[in-house]
Amino acid sequence: MSALSQDRHDHQERPGPEPRFLVGSDLDRTLIYSPRALALDMADEEAPRLLTVEVHHGKPLSFMTERCAELLVELIAAAEFVPVTTRTRAQYQRVHLPGPVPGWAPRYAICANGGHLLVDGVTDEDWHSQIRATVTDNCVPLDEVVHHLALTADPEWTLKRRAAEDLFAYLVVDRELLPEGWIDELTGWADERGYTVSLQGRKVYLVPQPLTKSAALAEVERRIGAATVLTAGDSLLDAELLLAADAGFRPGHGELADSDWMAPGVTALPQVGVAAGEEIVRRLLARVRVRTAVG
Repeated sequence: MSALSQDRHDHQERPGPEPRFLVGSDLDRTLIYSPRALALDMADEEAPRLLTVEVHHGKPLSFMTERCAELLVELIAAAEFVPVTTRTRAQYQRVHLPGPVPGWAPRYAICANGGHLLVDGVTDEDWHSQIRATVTDNCVPLDEVVHHLALTADPEWTLKRRAAEDLFAYLVVDRELLPEGWIDELTGWADERGYTVSLQGRKVYLVPQPLTKSAALAEVERRIGAATVLTAGDSLLDAELLLAADAGFRPGHGELADSDWMAPGVTALPQVGVAAGEEIVRRLLARVRVRTAVG
């Protein structure tokens, strides 16, 4: 970022006292849940009330519990809250999180796994250009990855094949038909070319290794000067995000839980599904409150 651009950011983005807490949370299967991922494994009459936070093609697509929404509003009032997602910008803009006032939206949001840093809903072009240059210098072109997937992903179990934001590629697959060992073979091929493979639900992501959520959140931390960073996530693409924080939380489901991934400073919660999302926000808020009280 140029000195002039940084001066502009300093003026526009730091109008008041620096926030003490920065909270960066993954969205899908961490904070919000599709019908497939809700895991409402209780009697129907005991199921929690749900709040719709995303609609797609006129149908509700993602949810959180109403209690989670209440806790999230409290968390937003106490910390700088940043959604951190692998979603494209268009996919992210369908999500409407609860906030302190109608129409509230986060000041910062991270999309495309760190490829886009949004400030008041607008891409920071300096950040985006910097990331693209780093990816170009360290990874094979995305076209090579897309071509490899076209050759190796059998249409029998591949439902969709996409390139996202011209930054990374992903497949939507039928997990039951996915050949044993195929993910491992793809992981080895991708690693030699500077890409990470992540299997999340029905999606197989191939993401450039320099394209990380943690780098983008560190940029937000640099700009706002937060004293404490808290994070949450469930997938391999969230591991660096969790490791880079003062404290992190992961649910009892997902890619990290399936591999029994643990790390110092990261709390592995037993809850799964939408109940895990509520517990994550409860734990984040409790951590902010405790540190505020002792501070």
